[in-house]
Amino acid sequence: MKIIRFLPLLAIVLAALSLSACVHGKKGAGHNGASDSDYVNGSPLPERQEGVSFTSSNTDRSKFRPVYFAFDSYAIGSGERGKIDEVANFMKGGSNTLIVAGFTDERGTPEYNRGLGERRAQAVREALIQAGADGSRIQTVSFGAEMPADSGSGDSAWAKNRRAEFGVVR
Repeated sequence: MKIIRFLPLLAIVLAALSLSACVHGKKGAGHNGASDSDYVNGSPLPERQEGVSFTSSNTDRSKFRPVYFAFDSYAIGSGERGKIDEVANFMKGGSNTLIVAGFTDERGTPEYNRGLGERRAQAVREALIQAGADGSRIQTVSFGAEMPADSGSGDSAWAKNRRAEFGVVR
């Protein structure tokens, strides 16, 4: 009798595990065994290493300054708006694709940090669209606490790691 009550729950768990295996286990065709999530707009992302750019060699990451965030926030501060306007003006004048990558400091779980990094990237994307950039040419990615700008611990290092960076696909 007790087992029958748990059968629907067991079915849901098994279905979730099956779907998870299908999504995460899928390999991209022609990507040398790399996962589809390791590519943005057909450009391979390098192995995630501290201090290394999140983009491949056919992108320009140094063109724009990072947008920084307060602790546990994805609100864009007024002092960061000029950076977004600069990127939006660039996007208005060309046909490039822009990748906005969100990052966090090391505090928090990997899942939480990945989510917060995505919210930061999405907030910057929305601000770019509001400033006149074409949203169809802006992609987002979150690395959470991976690839910190400063590998130290403490307020100064953490402040540098709470950011969104831009990669322009040539």
